[in-house]
Amino acid sequence: MDSAVADLPLASPLTAYRGLEDRLLDERIEAVRRRMGGRLVILGHHYQQDGVIAHADLQGDSYQLSAAAAARTDCEAIAFCGVHFMAETADILVNRPEKVADRGGRRVSVVLPDMAAGCSMADMAAIHQVEDAWADLGTVVDTARVVPVTYINSAASLKAFCGRHGGIVCTSSNARAVLDWAFARGDRVLFFPDQHLGRNTARAMGIGLEEMCVWNPHEPRLGGNDAARLAASRVILWQGHCSVHAMFRPEHVDAVRRAVPGVKILVHPECAMEVVDKADLVGSTSYIVRQVESAPAGTAWAIGTELHLVKRLGTNHPEQSIRFLSPVVCMCATMYRIDLAHLCWSLEHLEAGRPVNVITVDDDTARWAVTALERMLAVR
Repeated sequence: MDSAVADLPLASPLTAYRGLEDRLLDERIEAVRRRMGGRLVILGHHYQQDGVIAHADLQGDSYQLSAAAAARTDCEAIAFCGVHFMAETADILVNRPEKVADRGGRRVSVVLPDMAAGCSMADMAAIHQVEDAWADLGTVVDTARVVPVTYINSAASLKAFCGRHGGIVCTSSNARAVLDWAFARGDRVLFFPDQHLGRNTARAMGIGLEEMCVWNPHEPRLGGNDAARLAASRVILWQGHCSVHAMFRPEHVDAVRRAVPGVKILVHPECAMEVVDKADLVGSTSYIVRQVESAPAGTAWAIGTELHLVKRLGTNHPEQSIRFLSPVVCMCATMYRIDLAHLCWSLEHLEAGRPVNVITVDDDTARWAVTALERMLAVR
């Protein structure tokens, strides 16, 4: 180990690292990667900025990245360049009891370079709010016949809640299959934290808006609904949303169509129903990437998802015309908090044996979260 690394002070990246040039930070990050080799895996979410993505061993969606890291047999440490719930999922999957046993009792350290990298959507459904809603809901309907479904973009505690209550996790790719699974086991679904993914998926299944209601966790009684409304609802949507995808508006679609004849509108299902209804194609982040990668040269796209990904697709595919759907800048501000300074700081301390920002999910929460995740993986 480099002596400078061994003698590192436990310094804030805002002091010892913030003043360093990107060139030097790049060099130091790559030096740690060379020295640690396969023992270190850096995961980079699609929404991450390019300078950080350049150092990632794997790039993709949150669950895809966690599952890929868990499949590695030589990994001793993970730096997740994403947000908090993603690092939680990585810790849950990579440190499952059977995997820890296979490693002779050794846990893989999962670090989040900046602990302030959270998710506004995930924060819109806190575990105490969901537990209170469940109890409140139970005063008017039989919760034994309600299946809780949480989007992967949620805290480990919510995944565990679903595991305990016969529920399941979904991604934006498999939400429809998950809802089919849920309706085979209950009369109603409580879907959180993103109302738009739940609404768009349910409508695509033929469930009408009159069979859905929105649960506002800040309302003192029944989420702002009356008992009759809840009784008539097959899908109870949590009042949450992604701050990035909520920025896209139907008028943005109209404006782009006027400006670019023949343009294809490609959006994420976290967008509002009115935007999804006007789009040509709707799908997960991986779906969006695949559509662009497989499209012929000369295709014109307006894409409704996070700005860094759209710009990266444009750079990687100059043979196509790729633009951001909104005239307003929409980027994942919390993801953006992870920069080269934070990554370098966390990696050098990790290598020095003094990891910072370690994400650890307690055993009971992890066990029930895995139960909900396993149900998702069994869905076909």
